[in-house]
Amino acid sequence: MTPLQNPLVWVHGDHLSPRNPALVNYPQAPALWVWDEQLLADWQISFKRLVFIYECLLELPVTIRRGDVAAELLAFARAQQADGIVTAASPSPRFQAICAQLEAELPLAIIVDEPFVPYDGDLEIKRFSRYWRQAKQHVVPTE
Repeated sequence: MTPLQNPLVWVHGDHLSPRNPALVNYPQAPALWVWDEQLLADWQISFKRLVFIYECLLELPVTIRRGDVAAELLAFARAQQADGIVTAASPSPRFQAICAQLEAELPLAIIVDEPFVPYDGDLEIKRFSRYWRQAKQHVVPTE
């Protein structure tokens, strides 16, 4: 794939940070977060978690929308005259499905970042507390 000259940055929940590699590598590119309607309906995310995510978004140079993720990204990319979409990698199966939809319309660059912890097992990513129980042993040394 040829390098993107005018990309759109897709910010998603697995890299909700100012150190998101797509934001770092393309600091001048427009960026978009989409509240995923289907995920919100399926997961029944708590209000407390939604507020936390929103507060994180307020610290990022990102436009916020709500709806079908792929459709919103493609519409925003067209409006910005983007030549492709760049995002950070995610292990989420939902992420993979959205990427397939995007790649059918525009070039997609996925940046693989250094993992937070070295771990190669299955992770429970739906609830932070379950994830943290699994990841904690790799982050916090035990005595």
